[in-house]
Amino acid sequence: MVDNQLRTVSGLATRRKFIAATGAVGTGLIAGCAENEASADGNGGNGGNGNNENAIEGTVRISGSSTVFPVSEAAGEEFSTTHDGFEYELSSDGSTGGMENFFIPGESAITGASRPILEAEIQNCQDNGFQPIEFQCAGDALTVIVNPENDWLDCADYELMQAIWLPDSAPETWADIDSDWPDEEIELFGPATTSGTYDYWTGEVLDDFRSIREDFQGTEEDDLIAEGVSGNPYAHGYLPYAYYDNNPEGIKALEIDGGDGCTAPGLEAASDGSYPLARPIFWYVNQERLQEDEAVQAFVEFAIELSGDFEVVSEEIGYVAMSDDAVQNNLDRLQTAIDGDISEEEAIPSAN
Repeated sequence: MVDNQLRTVSGLATRRKFIAATGAVGTGLIAGCAENEASADGNGGNGGNGNNENAIEGTVRISGSSTVFPVSEAAGEEFSTTHDGFEYELSSDGSTGGMENFFIPGESAITGASRPILEAEIQNCQDNGFQPIEFQCAGDALTVIVNPENDWLDCADYELMQAIWLPDSAPETWADIDSDWPDEEIELFGPATTSGTYDYWTGEVLDDFRSIREDFQGTEEDDLIAEGVSGNPYAHGYLPYAYYDNNPEGIKALEIDGGDGCTAPGLEAASDGSYPLARPIFWYVNQERLQEDEAVQAFVEFAIELSGDFEVVSEEIGYVAMSDDAVQNNLDRLQTAIDGDISEEEAIPSAN
């Protein structure tokens, strides 16, 4: 559950360092490696050790969710700056795209997902000879947005979202929904069908998994969703909270009524469970690669520890950082997976 595993958040004024590159990356790779220069006394890098005995060497490939992308990027950047010989390759190809095209075939050791792994995906991993290991890395407040010029809608419930997005209704104009609203075409923006956010939206909000009207503009680049909505007074879309908070001037967030009144998206509301569209986001790791590759082991351990860093995850990126207890549980599960004694139930906590 999101509210049991996330760090308590209050009074945030967030700043962004890791999101800006995402929109330009798309499905391509970015790579990072340490370029530690010799210190003034002639010793090398590696945290000032002056030797390479503890150096981590190797390349870790990370695929998957655009939602998880900035957390993965933060971990890759931080780890590579202190470990000479370590490199990471990172792409934003969607939860489903990353899972099917890279993680299940074994091309990536880690994949990000903005929804829990599906039973069929677990089976496909096992059929390919490995057990996926789940680590929740943060919490998100999925955000529904309109243009700031939209003065007729401030709060939305699931029924309204279903009326707009499901294919059996598919209104063309706002007036088709409510005659008091503008008789102007609704332009829709959202994550691509390869996205875990798309899966979450259709399953949790539309209550019809992977069923949606076809005339929306889908993308794996969440900043493009914000850009599209900001450019049209009658546009509407949804995106991860960090990407809304990275575009505060150009888009307007709707409050969400999940049955208990209207609640605005935010990290505090996501951490205490009061925001209806609060959700966990994940890393999935190939257990076989964990056991065989010290670089994967060391990087995943570092990434798990970073997931509890409030300054990085909450203040810099815009998600809810993991609690100390959740970080420790993830580290314990990591060690069990490395040792090879993990059950499928322990490996995938979200399935329990």
